[in-house]
Amino acid sequence: MSDPGTMPPAQPKDRTSRGAAPSQSSVLQDMLSSTWLMTLAALVLALLFGGVLIAFADPDVQAAATYFFARPLDTFGAIWTSVSSAYVALFQGAVFDWDASSPERAIRPLTETLTISAPLILAGLGVGVGFRAGLFNIGGQGQITLGAVLAAWIGFSWNLPVGLHLVLALVGGAVGGAVWAAIAGVLKARTGAHEVIVTIMLNYIAVYATLYLITTSVFASPTPQVAKPVADTAMLPNLFGEPFRLHLGFVLALAAAAGVWWLMERSTLGFRFRAVGSNPHAARTAGISVATTTVLVMVVSGALTGLAGATQLLGTERNLTAAIAGSIGFDAITVALLGRSKPLGTVLAGLLFGAFAAGGRLMQTRTGTPIDIVLVLQSLIVLFIAAPPLVRAVFRLPAPGQRRRSAVEAAA
Repeated sequence: MSDPGTMPPAQPKDRTSRGAAPSQSSVLQDMLSSTWLMTLAALVLALLFGGVLIAFADPDVQAAATYFFARPLDTFGAIWTSVSSAYVALFQGAVFDWDASSPERAIRPLTETLTISAPLILAGLGVGVGFRAGLFNIGGQGQITLGAVLAAWIGFSWNLPVGLHLVLALVGGAVGGAVWAAIAGVLKARTGAHEVIVTIMLNYIAVYATLYLITTSVFASPTPQVAKPVADTAMLPNLFGEPFRLHLGFVLALAAAAGVWWLMERSTLGFRFRAVGSNPHAARTAGISVATTTVLVMVVSGALTGLAGATQLLGTERNLTAAIAGSIGFDAITVALLGRSKPLGTVLAGLLFGAFAAGGRLMQTRTGTPIDIVLVLQSLIVLFIAAPPLVRAVFRLPAPGQRRRSAVEAAA
């Protein structure tokens, strides 16, 4: 019989809960639970602030501002001309260019937007799955890179028939991303290591490992820092032919969005993901293994992100480089946040960011507006989505539940 004066032994803490502070989960849930109205308001605010920056960077506006008090209308006119011409050029470069010399060139901007958005949608879906399960998968860059590495190796080293070669290369990309993300999942589940730190470190490892691989005899090509080209049989087919670049990867991204919707909303596994993301302690009480679910979430998230890398390589790039991921892995975080980690929202957000990337080139060419403004717009969108009280204050929107409480008080 134990001594009644002694304290009972402390129960061991679940290691998977060490890396997730309550504030982290509450902030993420607040960002993902925002309404479509809040998301639209954040986008409008970003465009307004972006317009201010465009005006400040325009030499004509700067010149007109020097005699503002003498002729203020000149300054306002210059501001309107600068901002409107920049955004019109952005639209023409992303959707439809009515000044183009041929119908093909007129609709080519839309196909470019769809082409660029394909890997963004896939990577955004992967990041979004992690977000809904309460995990910050910041390792998109590394998972995209490893997915592209495995897809490239299968693409240039295997001699397979058309169709089968492409499918295996895409599967290889998904496996590469899944394995790379699983490292962070296992470390978090077994040791409590924070997934943000681990995935960021894995990003660097993936890039430098790729830099080494493309110098080896297996990957090296006559061109320095570039791997062997992928065989035609492993390339994603072009949907419309020249001069368009739109390939089957966009259809694959839409199919993946439908699959993620079914996984998260209709499957038992998706229910476990959402349960752990909402309240891991309650999920554990209900008999769900939080550690196993954490690993599975990272595997699914990494598979989608690795598939984005394979799509980027097999759709447009063909040759593997250490910079194959570009900024897709980081942009995917913004895409997932803007889309509230829902499949439809992620598709729309991916299209928006694809439009920014495609239209930014024409905006710079025609108006001289720095293309870095596009990056500023993306950053502002993240800022406003992450600060719902600020957006509500600017547009005088009620806080969540305020209307319902007011209605109840009025009825009483």
